[in-house]
Amino acid sequence: MPQKERYDLIFKALGNSRRREILDLLKARSRTTGELVEHFKHLDRCTVMQHLCALEKADLVIVKREGRLRWNYINPLPIKELHDRWIGGYADNAVDLLARMKREIEDY
Repeated sequence: MPQKERYDLIFKALGNSRRREILDLLKARSRTTGELVEHFKHLDRCTVMQHLCALEKADLVIVKREGRLRWNYINPLPIKELHDRWIGGYADNAVDLLARMKREIEDY
């Protein structure tokens, strides 16, 4: 899949607050689909599955099936990729600035 399409899927998945909430839950620990459905009592199972499908399509969630259970794990690599592309350079500049300030203070 072309990089542009991958980014579109990631941003679309992250653009929904319920999907971000699912990722927050999975960040704490992996969960079964049933546990996620229980958490979102105001949503039906089909809607939760649609959100999980969008997250899986964007490669933000990895699914492992064990018998009848469907375990969902967060995959932070696509988010790191976005960070490295758009934010990493700014972070590097900030670290360089702090190192320069430290040298100037030590030389003072």
